[in-house]
Amino acid sequence: MDDRPEGENPVPQKSAPAPSIAVHDLTKRYGATKSYDAVKAVDGISFTIAPGETAALLGANGAGKTTTIAMLTGLLIPDSGTITVLGEDMARHRYRVLGRINLSSPYIDLPRRLTVEENLAVFARLYGVENISRRIEELAEELNMGNLLRRPSGTLSAGQRSRMALAKALINRPEVLFLDEPTASLDPDTADRIRTYLAAYQARENATIFLASHNMVEVERMCTTVMIMKDGRIERSGSPRQLIEQTGRSTLEEVFLDIVRECAAQ
Repeated sequence: MDDRPEGENPVPQKSAPAPSIAVHDLTKRYGATKSYDAVKAVDGISFTIAPGETAALLGANGAGKTTTIAMLTGLLIPDSGTITVLGEDMARHRYRVLGRINLSSPYIDLPRRLTVEENLAVFARLYGVENISRRIEELAEELNMGNLLRRPSGTLSAGQRSRMALAKALINRPEVLFLDEPTASLDPDTADRIRTYLAAYQARENATIFLASHNMVEVERMCTTVMIMKDGRIERSGSPRQLIEQTGRSTLEEVFLDIVRECAAQ
């Protein structure tokens, strides 16, 4: 029964914001042959990521991290399950959100004969960025890569290519930013500056960041949610502190090693 005085309007209830990323029962198989059964690279995983959150997907090599990110960004089609990004079904309507997301990965090689500036300009046009030259100058200053703009990308070191890949991923000011090993090959000082920059970008844009990394210190520092994968499944999830407290360990790296080795022994 409503106890409010007659004529008083009900107080509107604030609804929780829709998740930036919602995944349900996601599965991907590879390679069925006469001699081998199909391998489940991703085996029925489910999770949600809220707007403005930084989430990490951890796992040993071959756990399914890169395959998961490829499906989340529309590069791979899942065998079953659903993926919703910014409210759109990625299987049916990913074109509606592709301009609002982006990906940085050391496994994606940009055209090596083009200069850094030319590469960034190409992607800026693909994303419909306005004032392209100004946007490239901003990123060059923010990521300390002004001296690289006129160099062919094929002449860059691994760390310099990582910075170029990150600049490419930020060119359209994405609302959801997918990062696969974002500080790979960077020296500690540059990696720390990149993490600080990403935190500032996220706070300014209320962006959602989804990253895969083997750098546990990086994950502890940046992430509000951590999911640890093994053999295509999410074995455990929670905040870094929750995972550390639940397992009685001192660091996230110890938690990661325990879970991966325990699962491997079963």
